[in-house]
Amino acid sequence: MQKIVFLDRATIAPQIRLRPPAFPHELVLHAGTPPAQVVERLQGASIAIINKVPLDAQALAQLPELRLIAVAATGTDCVDKAWCRAHGIAVANIRGYAVDTVPEHTFALMLALRRNLIAYREDVIAGAWQRAGQFCFFDHPVRDLHGARLGIIGEGILGQRVAHVARAFGMEPLFAARKGRPSPGRLYTPWDEVLASSDIITLHCPLTAETRGMIAMPEFRAMARRPLLINTARGGLVDEQALAQALDEGLIAGAGFDVTDGEPPAADSPMMRIAARPNVILTPHVAWASDAAQQTLADQLIDNIENFVAGRPSNLVEGA
Repeated sequence: MQKIVFLDRATIAPQIRLRPPAFPHELVLHAGTPPAQVVERLQGASIAIINKVPLDAQALAQLPELRLIAVAATGTDCVDKAWCRAHGIAVANIRGYAVDTVPEHTFALMLALRRNLIAYREDVIAGAWQRAGQFCFFDHPVRDLHGARLGIIGEGILGQRVAHVARAFGMEPLFAARKGRPSPGRLYTPWDEVLASSDIITLHCPLTAETRGMIAMPEFRAMARRPLLINTARGGLVDEQALAQALDEGLIAGAGFDVTDGEPPAADSPMMRIAARPNVILTPHVAWASDAAQQTLADQLIDNIENFVAGRPSNLVEGA
């Protein structure tokens, strides 16, 4: 019998059904697990389910019966994949489940910031409409998406879907070549050109050693058109101190972030210090979390576990 332990079930909403795997098993659910309890809770488990709980080499070395880490997300940076590869532990992740919800959230942030919806809402609540004495007032600029140049960093399925929606709005999407790549090829626009010419820049790439901190002060200073910066990917892609400085200096028009570098962010973190600004929207990593997307994720999670036990593993992560 397989022992399966889900270390952070609360990272999937309670209304989402997690169906029992179709083989003899014991399933243990924990709402969340602090690092100090990871090894204890995974003792005797052959399958670990995690979303954001870190599994490093020190913990994995104490779990000789573990054979599969089923990640309930696409990103696997919380797992020491090199250690898993060296010791025969498979890592599987979730793919293709957020192809609608993440682009929709991305455009919700774009629209709210581009049209200054938050500022206008606050003004209306504060009585500014009555004080205006006419049918409307113009305290904040309203800009269309139509005709805007959208720089997309990350050309995977989410970046492609964002480009598809952008074209429907009449935007001009550009896929950025990788930073420092001299010959991007005809499908990509040079990195420096995307930074300099975009009205909005949106991030849809994984967090790796190569991409961590890819947007910092040199990049902000290269953003000649004062774009909006949208991040529904990973917080560590952007230097948050530099983001606050870029907003202070007016180098960008605003920021819409669904992620932070460390979640939840500390109360005194750069992201929390800028969160109340009218040109900043910070949401709590929920771009992926429509009910439909979460149910697709939960179903695929159990599919991955069943397929592994049946000897036909699915969604195995490269490098693991």
